[in-house]
Amino acid sequence: MRVCLMIEGQEDVSWDDWLALADACERHGLEGLFRSDHYLGIVGGRAGAAHDAWATLAALAARTSRIRLGTLVSPVTFRHPAVLARMAVTADHVSNGRIEVGIGAGWYEAEHEAHGFAFPPIRERFDKLEADAEAIVRAWTEDDRAQPKPVQRPHPPLIVGGSAKPRGARLAARFAQEYNTVFATAEDCRERRARLDEACRAVGRDPATLPLSLMTGVVVGRTPDEARERGRRLYEHVGGQGDLDNWLAERGEVSLIGTVDEVAARLRELEAAGVTRVMLQHLDHRDLETVAVIGAELAPALA
Repeated sequence: MRVCLMIEGQEDVSWDDWLALADACERHGLEGLFRSDHYLGIVGGRAGAAHDAWATLAALAARTSRIRLGTLVSPVTFRHPAVLARMAVTADHVSNGRIEVGIGAGWYEAEHEAHGFAFPPIRERFDKLEADAEAIVRAWTEDDRAQPKPVQRPHPPLIVGGSAKPRGARLAARFAQEYNTVFATAEDCRERRARLDEACRAVGRDPATLPLSLMTGVVVGRTPDEARERGRRLYEHVGGQGDLDNWLAERGEVSLIGTVDEVAARLRELEAAGVTRVMLQHLDHRDLETVAVIGAELAPALA
């Protein structure tokens, strides 16, 4: 299983923080660094400072040499598809072919209202997601006026996601190179993998060409005490309330919490359910020691 870091970029992640995170991912062997694409804070009710996702990725592309970089996910409500396609191609060239593009319908209504983005009903947003996915792929591959073409051929991986409901699974089977689901159990993943397989077969696509990835939370330590201490710090970071152990237990139902060996065992269960890559949501983004543990100890345990 491949292991990447996922950062909630709207939660006061400074440029210096981004540089430190990217350096830690490169040094400790993680496959990639992904980030959310939001303009308003979410975690703990804070306002949050948020650098633009695609400006950040293009800048990090110039400061890194190995890791893959991408969004989980860019709402199609934020940008015209021609603009997003061109931004991604630019970052793809800067990175020499290390960019991945996650797109979604958008869900955070308050952020749209705060920044003047239209937020139509979900059916209309999904219509736009479907149309934009097609337009972005066309710009990358068929439209001769859209130059330059990507470094990656035929184009950067397009990631769409959700819970593999019929319409989303059909969209992924038509356009995506990866389907990402979030905060799911092994049984959830097994069921979603089966629905993706069915959608692929319906359009004549080999299901093996549409891998399933999972974005989920992580709290990991070398020892039980270290893991619990990291959990305590995360609890404070997100403004947790109530008993710490109850909070960790509830969070651990879908997040990965425990020692390296315990988290690795959970990931092997997910791999058996069809997950080929995991994006580990690291909310305490200034804790670089966790990045070291994930890259130097957890990822090799899964190789």
